[in-house]
Amino acid sequence: MSFINELKKELQDKWKFDTEMPVQTQLIPAMLEGKDVVAQSPTGSGKTLAYVLPILEQVDGSKQATQALIVAPSQELSMQILEVLREWTAGTDITVTQLIGGANMQRQLEKLKKKPTIVVGTPGRLNELIKAKKLKLHEIRYIVLDEGDQLLARDHRTTIKSLIEGANHQRQVVVVSATITEEIELVASRLMKEPIRIQVNHDELPAQGKVVHSFVKIEERDKTDMLRRLAHTEGLKGLAFVNNLDQLLMKENKLKFREANVVALHSDMKKEERKQAINAFRKGEANILIASDVAARGLDIEGITHVIHVDVPHTIEQYLHRSGRAGRAGADGEILTLLSYMDEKNFKKWTKELPSKPVQKVWDRGVLIEGSSKTLQQRGKKK
Repeated sequence: MSFINELKKELQDKWKFDTEMPVQTQLIPAMLEGKDVVAQSPTGSGKTLAYVLPILEQVDGSKQATQALIVAPSQELSMQILEVLREWTAGTDITVTQLIGGANMQRQLEKLKKKPTIVVGTPGRLNELIKAKKLKLHEIRYIVLDEGDQLLARDHRTTIKSLIEGANHQRQVVVVSATITEEIELVASRLMKEPIRIQVNHDELPAQGKVVHSFVKIEERDKTDMLRRLAHTEGLKGLAFVNNLDQLLMKENKLKFREANVVALHSDMKKEERKQAINAFRKGEANILIASDVAARGLDIEGITHVIHVDVPHTIEQYLHRSGRAGRAGADGEILTLLSYMDEKNFKKWTKELPSKPVQKVWDRGVLIEGSSKTLQQRGKKK
């Protein structure tokens, strides 16, 4: 445990894992040396702890000042980061506050007045607080952009730039994500001081479960019914992705009308509604959680058996990012794409990069089996 010995005793005592993850062995020492870092590592590979531990090692809880800022693109991800921080700061004098949209602004301002040691926030709310001169940036020494590819995209770039430039001159900036494009790397380098680059690939991770990539050829209009069937499949716990919010809402309404075992997660939902949906999925009250990419950012739910691409994503990075949620912690998983004719070309092009070729499946008497409609016809003739 090379890096663990470098940390405070209270952090060493809380370390209960059998192995350290590659992103942790590389990012923790780099952060402790004060370097700016751009770190790329697959979904579910231990990135949160890789930046949380060096922050906790370096901040001073006895000092009345906000010293670290962690920015996340979604409320769900910021909540999960907050949970990790609370677990690791229990029994210490380090205080943590969350600043997210959709929550009571006045309550957040009251907490800010107490100068929490670490703030976790989403770009919109942080921007509001900076403009209102309620969030003082000059004492912040550590800034982490979690899911940095989202935060440095055009939508949030101006806000992130003002956060970084307003922070302490001796600041350290760290960007982490499962996917980092050349453009994002370029933007990051302009906002950072000689950042070092860390890249961890899937094959460097400890033994993962077997993950099968599969697809079902299907008409666009039949996708909702396929989701309904899958929702009634015993033992399936699926995270289903839809590209378009209107389509997501339409599918949610149709599925609920047909009493399918499904919940949805999207940007139009209130904080409490999101929480209820996630809890229902966690507890197994719903077999499928349908989500948009932004709503599902950073969602870490145990026991996901299937990632379902209801719509083929726009990029290979997006496909890999979504897919990384199945087969975690040594469990087996399946990445199932509902493939309409118009998406075949893109799907074939992207899946060439996968370690194994995707298998075609077909729905037969209540289950998905390997094969095509042709094999089904042949089976029918034999009878």
